[in-house]
Amino acid sequence: MTLEFTSSEMMTVTAARALSNGMTCFVGIGLPSEAANLARLTHAPEVVLIYESGTLQTRPDILPLSIGDGELCESALTTVAVPEMFRYWLQGGHIDVGFLGTAQIDKFANLNTTLIGDYQSPKVRLPGGGGAPEIASNAKEVFITLKHSPRAFVEAVDFITTLGYGRDGKGRDDVPNIGQGPTKVITDLCVMAPDADTKELTVVSLHPGVTREQVSEATGWPVRFADELALTPEPSAEELVILRELKARTAAHHAKPISQEAAQ
Repeated sequence: MTLEFTSSEMMTVTAARALSNGMTCFVGIGLPSEAANLARLTHAPEVVLIYESGTLQTRPDILPLSIGDGELCESALTTVAVPEMFRYWLQGGHIDVGFLGTAQIDKFANLNTTLIGDYQSPKVRLPGGGGAPEIASNAKEVFITLKHSPRAFVEAVDFITTLGYGRDGKGRDDVPNIGQGPTKVITDLCVMAPDADTKELTVVSLHPGVTREQVSEATGWPVRFADELALTPEPSAEELVILRELKARTAAHHAKPISQEAAQ
C-alpha cells in the first residue's frame, strides 16, 4: 500500500533514514527532532537521542517545543548538567551525528542562525547559534535539514554561526580535534553532499517528481549535480502513518490549556 505524501513528509522521511540503529545523535529542535524521532519509531529503535538540555537517550511520545520541554526529561534514561553534556559527551567524542537545522546555508555548508544583512545594522536578528557551533565542531559528522529556497540557500551566508567548510571549502583542513563536518543536507527537493575535493555542496539525489531546474531555481548559486544522480526512494505507508500519528499527538498535546496539561 502506498499513500500520497507532501514534500515536507518526503524530507522528514529521507532525513530519518539517514540515521541507523545504535547511532548517538545530538538533536536540534524542529525538523531535526521530527526526523530523529521518526527514525526511533521506525527502523532505528535503538538510536540514542541526546538534546542540548542534558537529556540522554530520551524517547519522547510527542515532539518537544524546545530543549527545555518537560517531555524530554520525563522520557530520558537520565539527565545530566549542561556543562557535562558539552565537556564530556560532545567534546569527548561520544556523538556520532549532530542533526541540525538552520535559517541560511551556503555552498560550503556554513550555517547562519545569527542575522540577515549587515552585522552592524541587520535586517533581521535570528535566535543565534545555541549549541550548534559546538555540535558541528565536535560531532563525528553533521546532517542538516531545511526547506529549499533561494532565501535559505545562498552563495555565501551573511554570518557564519556554525562552521561547515569555511568561506573557501578549506575551513576544516589541518584542524586537530574537529569532526568531519556536514556530510548530508536533506531538503524538500533533494539530498546534497559536499564534493570530495572542493567541499562545495552537490546534488546527489532528487526526490520523486522534482526536476534539476526546480533545484537550480531554489538555490542561490550555480548548483552542481552528481554525475550519477540518484532518485530518492519514496516514503513507505508505514513511515507516513507513524509520522502523521506523531505530529497529530504533538498538535493535540500542545493545544491543551496549561491548567489541563498540569492536571494530567
